[in-house]
Amino acid sequence: MVTRLAVLGSPIAHSKSPALHSAAYRVLGLDWRYEAIEVAPAGLEDFIRSRGVQWRGLSLTMPLKHDVLPLLDFADPVAALSGGANTVLFRQGEGGPTLHGFNTDVFGIAEAFRDAGVARLSTVRMLGAGATAASALVAVAQLGADRVLVSARSEIKLVVLVELGRQLGVDVRTARSDSVDGGIVPDAVISTLPGGADHPYRFDASTRESSVLFDVAYDPWPSPLAASWLEAGGRVIPGIEMLVNQALMQVRIFVGGGVDRILPREEAVLAAMRESVGL
Repeated sequence: MVTRLAVLGSPIAHSKSPALHSAAYRVLGLDWRYEAIEVAPAGLEDFIRSRGVQWRGLSLTMPLKHDVLPLLDFADPVAALSGGANTVLFRQGEGGPTLHGFNTDVFGIAEAFRDAGVARLSTVRMLGAGATAASALVAVAQLGADRVLVSARSEIKLVVLVELGRQLGVDVRTARSDSVDGGIVPDAVISTLPGGADHPYRFDASTRESSVLFDVAYDPWPSPLAASWLEAGGRVIPGIEMLVNQALMQVRIFVGGGVDRILPREEAVLAAMRESVGL
C-alpha cells in the first residue's frame, strides 16, 4: 500500500508543493505519493471524510486553512492562535483516523527572516490582513516585534488582526495610506498580497533602502513591489523561502508526527527541497 499525501486548493495546478515534498521523500527513501488535487471549499469535508487508511496527510491553501478548523479533532496552539491550519495529519486508530491540524506558515516566515540574517524585529509594516497576515503577525511577535502597522481593504479582517495583536502583546494599528505612522521607518515591510495584485501602497526611497521587504509572492517573481525594492538597493526576502521552510516542517509532521521531530539527514532533505524549486 502506497502512502498518499496531497496539497488541496482551487486553483492548485501551479503549486510547487509536489516538487518540494517529492524531493524530500526521495532523500528519505520513502515511496510516498504526494500530488496536487483541486478541491473547493464546498467539497473539503467530503474529500477528507472519504480518505482511506493509505492517507497520511494534507497541505492546504486558502481559504481551506480556515475551513478545515471545524473538521479537526486536535489543533496545535499555533493553528488555534492564528486561526488557520495549513497542514493536516491523519492519525490512524482502531476507531478510524483522527485529524490533527498544524500551522507551519508561522515557522516558515520566522525562519525566512532568520535565514536572511534578521534575528530580531521591533516595528513592522504589513500589507494585507488575511490568513497569511495572521501567521506573519505571530511570526514577527516571535521575533520580538512590538508594533505593527497594517494596511488592508477589509475592515473586518483588520479588526481580527488587532485582536490577535492584543493576545500577542503587539500594538497593532491600522492605516489606509502608505505613509509610515509617525514618520518611523520600519525594520521590515511584509506584503501578504498576491504577486500580480494591483495595490495603492507605495514606499519612499528611505524605506525601500533601509527596511527589509518580505514578500510572500514568488510567482511571478520579482513582484512589482519586490522590483521597486531591488531598484532602490534594498533587501528582499522572497516568498519561496517561506514556502520551503514551511514545507520542511510539514515533512517533519508527516514523517515523524510533529514539528519537533528532526528528520534523518535533515540537511540533505532541505538541500534537495531547495534545489527542486531552483534555489
